[in-house]
Parts: sequence; structure tokens; C-alpha cells
Amino acid sequence: MAVPFIDLRRFEPDFLSRWAEISAKVAANTMFVGGPEGARLEERLMERTGAAAAVGCANGTDALQLTLRAAGVGPGDVVVLPDSTFWATFEAVVNVGARPVTVDIDLDDLAMDFDLYRQAVAEYRPKAAFLVHLYGWGSARLDDFRAFSRESGVALIEDGAQAFDVLWRGESIYKDAYMSTCSFYPAKVLGSCGDAGAVFCSTEELGTTVRQLSNHGRTSHYGHGLVGWNSRMGGYDAAFLNLSLDYIDARIASRRRAAAQYRDRLAAMGVRTVGPPDGYTENGYLNVTLHDPSDRPAIEAVLKERGIGFGNVYPGAMSKQPGAAQYLAGQVGGEKAEWLSKAVLNLPLFAYMKDEEVEEVLEALGAALGAKA
Repeated sequence: MAVPFIDLRRFEPDFLSRWAEISAKVAANTMFVGGPEGARLEERLMERTGAAAAVGCANGTDALQLTLRAAGVGPGDVVVLPDSTFWATFEAVVNVGARPVTVDIDLDDLAMDFDLYRQAVAEYRPKAAFLVHLYGWGSARLDDFRAFSRESGVALIEDGAQAFDVLWRGESIYKDAYMSTCSFYPAKVLGSCGDAGAVFCSTEELGTTVRQLSNHGRTSHYGHGLVGWNSRMGGYDAAFLNLSLDYIDARIASRRRAAAQYRDRLAAMGVRTVGPPDGYTENGYLNVTLHDPSDRPAIEAVLKERGIGFGNVYPGAMSKQPGAAQYLAGQVGGEKAEWLSKAVLNLPLFAYMKDEEVEEVLEALGAALGAKA
């Protein structure tokens, strides 16, 4: 039995019929940009995250740039970010004219290494930093990152593209962030029917600034208090996300269940895995297994032969990307991020994954490990 890496078609029985009705209403009322669906979505996101303001935008990459601009980051400023992340984190820094400095990771939680972060702050005096919450959890030292950044005058922005409904000490990981972002790309835990994103802010004032920046800096229809750009969320995306929120608890519960099954079975198989540190409730976004980089190609070959999807999230450190060379202002730490990119193997994990699919994946992985031995 083939098992895809992700299946976006596991809709609830009444989802598509409800979506047909809602999308017809959006069209009939020409609610194509903004409107009541967008306003309702932002209210629901604020309620779910505990943020003082939530601003929908066109995509998760724009969300990163909006936070940097709202924090006053511009040409020549230094921004620190982890060496292991998606390229959007790096290019957001470059696209506002700032200078990126990468920091190596902690292999225990795969987040930016806190001690190296302190070293980077002392050496490069950044105006801002991105702390990235990968794989469906965050750093074990999240509170330390936040406290140290406040004390040091560094605007700590949390890239939570993969972190919707991740809980830290029982509350949303977004709740106490200065600013954080979320991606609603279709493959995310809460995915839209196209590109969409959001910024969560700790104050209403920050939310107002982000909203202005995302809408041409408008203070009125033809009044412009800031130079921004067009990053408004579309009406269909907002409506789709509102509908998806009606089902999100069941979807995430199924993801967490599959993630727990993997964790227990993989441990019994002797496979090295990484999961959420103490204090976190993950959202089941990604399964993470680690292998000797020299063994991974053979394991992948067996999985591919058996029709098992897999991922390598992410297959390269930021500092080693060809596009980084002309912009990189510094690098702190060693080669852990690059090692991770060669060692990580992500097994299928998605909403409403069936027990027999998990079994099929584990059987195939066992065969791959046996063939390697």
C-alpha cells in the first residue's frame, strides 16, 4: 500500500458541501478582499492565540517582512536567524535591506542554540532576531530567548509558520511573543485554499502598524502614512480558513495521535528521533527521524520503491545556500545545521492518517534499515 508524504484531501464528510455554499456566498457578495470573513478570521485567531492583535496577510513570507518593517528594521541593520530554517526567513531579512547573521542549532530540540545566540548578540549587536519554531514545537529555552532579547533591546520575532496550535506550558506558543508569524500555505496544519498568512502582535499599536504596512501604508483610502505594499488576504482564503477552524481540533488531535504512534514505535525500533521538549504540546506537523548521512540515500531508495513518501525538512543550511553568499554578514557556531540537513528524514504525517498507513510506513522503514544492515 502506497502512503503519500502528505494528503490534503482528507476532508470531513460535510466539508466540501459546506465549502461550496460558502464560496458561492463569497462570489455572490463579491467579498474578494477583506470583508466580514477576514474580520471574523482575525477575531477567531486572536481568541485562539491570545495575541493582542492578529492581522491576516497574503502569505507567510510577507508576514515575516511585515514584522521586520513594523519593528523598524531597515537597510544596514543586522538580523540574527537560525542556520536551519526555510529560505523565506533568510530572504525576508535581505528583502528589507538588512544583513543576516546565522546561528547554529541545538540538536536536542533543533532550534537555534541559545548560548550561541547570546554570543551573536554580543558580537553583532543586531536590531532584531528570528527565532524559528520548526516541526510542530519550539525551543526548550523559549523563555530564556524572550527574556534575554528584552534585556538586550533585540526585537525577537518568532517565525511560527509551522506552529499553529502548538502549546507552550498549556498556552498558545504565540501568546507571549513580541511578534510572531504563521503561514496558512495549504500543507500547513491550518491550511488555506491558496497562499495566506498572519502576524500576531503583543500590542494593538503593533497590529495597527502591521495592518497599515500590508495595505499600502493607508491611513484612509487615499491617505498613506507609511510606505508599505499590497499583502492583503483574499476573501476566499479567509472563508476557507474560517471553515477549517470549525474542524481544526479534530484534525490536530489526529495528527498528535499519529505522531505519538510514531514516537513509541520508532523508539522500540532503535531509530533516533527528535520530538517536542518538556513543556510543549506539539501540533503533529512533522515527524523527525535522524540517520547517518551516509545511510540516508539507501533508506530513501527502499521507501521510494515501496511507495512511501518522505521529506527532508530542510535539505541545506542557510549559510550554505548559493544565494546566501553575497548577503551573509556573519555566522556563529559550527556545522550542526548542515549535518541535520543531511541526516533528517521526515515520514508521512497528516490529518486523519490511518493506523494501517502508519503500520505500512514503519514496516517499510524496518525493511530499509534491515537492508542497510
